[in-house]
Amino acid sequence: MSAKYRGGRQVSAESRTAEIEVLQAGLVAQVEALRSDAGWLAYLRGVRQFHGYSPNNVMLILLARPDATRVAGYRTWRRLGRQVRKGEKGIRIFGPREFTSTQTDEHTGEEKTSRGVVFRPVSVFDISQTDPIEGASLVFEERPVTRLAGADEGRIFDRVASYLGGLGWTVSREVIWTGQDGYTTPLEGRRVVVDARLSEAHAASVIVHEAAHIVLGHIEALEDYRQHRGRFEVEAESTAYVVAGLLGLDTSASSTGYLAGWCECAPADVLKETAGRVLKAVQTLYGALEGAFEVEPVEASETV
Repeated sequence: MSAKYRGGRQVSAESRTAEIEVLQAGLVAQVEALRSDAGWLAYLRGVRQFHGYSPNNVMLILLARPDATRVAGYRTWRRLGRQVRKGEKGIRIFGPREFTSTQTDEHTGEEKTSRGVVFRPVSVFDISQTDPIEGASLVFEERPVTRLAGADEGRIFDRVASYLGGLGWTVSREVIWTGQDGYTTPLEGRRVVVDARLSEAHAASVIVHEAAHIVLGHIEALEDYRQHRGRFEVEAESTAYVVAGLLGLDTSASSTGYLAGWCECAPADVLKETAGRVLKAVQTLYGALEGAFEVEPVEASETV
């Protein structure tokens, strides 16, 4: 029976297996919770805070600590000038651990080495579980999200338009008489049009939504869009909700209408797939707008 040490106590392979089963059961429950509007919005708020983590780990963080705002491993917090308080219970998520195996070829007698990665439960901690280390330089800062207003304070529209231009799309503000706030079409040129009568802030939220459609590949699959319009719109607006929030624009008031109802009837496997696609689109779009961000690797031994 193999064993390892965690926080000064021995942990058996059976204990690790039991913990993995508990975490998996929690994930199943969290996927079911996505069916409600509140559950889906809670997941999106989690993605906004933890966009460097996988969908499963986002859900595990929310399951263990719904009020979490920033999480990191024990040693990472130390590097950031903060100390996890004694006695704090870690949030258990799945972290990668590399392994090397050597096999001998039965015919030639040669030894072949292969590498791989396994995922095992590791601990991370919310910032509320830490204190500043006296004399240390704090390199971690909170990012407040501003409320939706009339102006586009962060020049989000221009930044997204520039990004789309680099992908070969033309962006324009025109009066749209069909009642739409905006649309994207690959026909008659690759065009993104946003209604000229919208406020700056709303126009910014619309262009992020349209950019999300492009990043998600919806525009290249128009037949699929016609068949699955509800899911595609939820994916695009969910991505826009998170990205706009990260850029300082709260779109809650306009996003809820897109999300209401769909989550209640979607199968669990579709919900989980959608959650993963939204997270990947957020990473792609936000990374392009803000510059490539570094995803903090979770160390397999990060425990207290």
